[in-house]
Amino acid sequence: MRIKLDAFREELSGSFWFLPTVMVGIAIILALVMTRIDQMTLQTANPLLSWVYSGSADGARSLLSTIAGSMITVAGITFSITITTLSLVSSQLGPRLLNNFMRDRGNQVSLGTFVATFTYCLFVLRTIRSADEIAFVPHFSVTFAIALAVISLGVLIYFFHHVSTMIQAQNVIANIGNELEASIERLFSHQSGKSPYEYELRREDDIPADFDENTNFVTAPASGYLQTINYELLLQAAREGDLLLRLLYRSGDFIANRSEIIAFYPPQKLSKSIEKNIQKAFTLGTRRLRAQDVDFSIDQLVEVAVRALSPGINDPFTAIACLDQFSTTLATLAEHTIPSGYYYDTDGHLRVISDVVTFDGLVNAAFNQIRQHGRSDIAVTIRLLEVIAIILARTQSANQQGALVQQAEMIKRASDAVIFEENDRRDITKRYDLIMRIRNGKQTTAES
Repeated sequence: MRIKLDAFREELSGSFWFLPTVMVGIAIILALVMTRIDQMTLQTANPLLSWVYSGSADGARSLLSTIAGSMITVAGITFSITITTLSLVSSQLGPRLLNNFMRDRGNQVSLGTFVATFTYCLFVLRTIRSADEIAFVPHFSVTFAIALAVISLGVLIYFFHHVSTMIQAQNVIANIGNELEASIERLFSHQSGKSPYEYELRREDDIPADFDENTNFVTAPASGYLQTINYELLLQAAREGDLLLRLLYRSGDFIANRSEIIAFYPPQKLSKSIEKNIQKAFTLGTRRLRAQDVDFSIDQLVEVAVRALSPGINDPFTAIACLDQFSTTLATLAEHTIPSGYYYDTDGHLRVISDVVTFDGLVNAAFNQIRQHGRSDIAVTIRLLEVIAIILARTQSANQQGALVQQAEMIKRASDAVIFEENDRRDITKRYDLIMRIRNGKQTTAES
């Protein structure tokens, strides 16, 4: 259930309608409360209340109408600026970054403030009655509307500043890097205690010798990106049917309809009800989510870097900024133990084997395309090697070191093939030699 809620929460966070709708609901409640206070308060001349609006019904109508009209106009302008910003981001940094801006709280709160103020004024406006009726002027409510108008003015100024800073490449890259580091801490922290996986297989015979030969498969009921996997539900279904399950996909993969998504053993023990429970454990959607997909933020940084290295843009500084983020996040990842994905029940029986990410897979995802597109760019090549040296100095195992050294060797070979200036080659060789010294234990930091 928690996994479903996490996915639903992430879906809501990327919508423009949810937070403004909540704020409109709060505005309606405020309008009802404030008018009720006005109805219960005797309108007497009190020097302590000199700051409260004391005009006539016509004046109150005119004031509220002016505020309401201004707010709905500003809301339209705000929405237009936001759409223009999204279009600019899509063309310059990549369409997969649109969701980052749609999830931005500053944009949502700004739009919600203007719409909520408009709604508040409408609900207060309907309660005003002139002297020829049963006269009623909600003085406190009108005063509060004036306060909301002043607050909205401040929010408008904030919005202009916020939009102008949020589209700067450095800020976009830093935000993605922060999300990547948060995903690493959430998914790979020993202290999280949120998943019952094991970091190692307890016994070799926990996996039957004939598992690969005598398995059957559960197929996907629909197509889409695998957003989340409910491992607790899989563990429960496997225990109920006395099964061993092996996942064939992980979060972030695209699954075609009727594709085999999970292998189970023994094949004769799967019932229809258990099969449905297994299928319910997979959440499919039209786009990827960050809840369990650490590759997603890596792919976003790579997309920004590759676009920056394209001939049409030719912006190596943005690509280097992406590499700077990798120097922090992948070094953090190197200090964590990535689980092997073995799930045991409370009786000690192995029930689920997940398709987990690996350190070398994430390193390849981060560096392969940048290395391929930036092979002729000397500054990017040098920074790639420097970043690898920083990460290498914080690795915990020979496998991690091997993945990074392999990248360094590919970078060195590619640079030797396309870079002919002797001084540039000497700078590249200097960084490569530093990596080799760290790998061989002759240097413990990336500082030359």
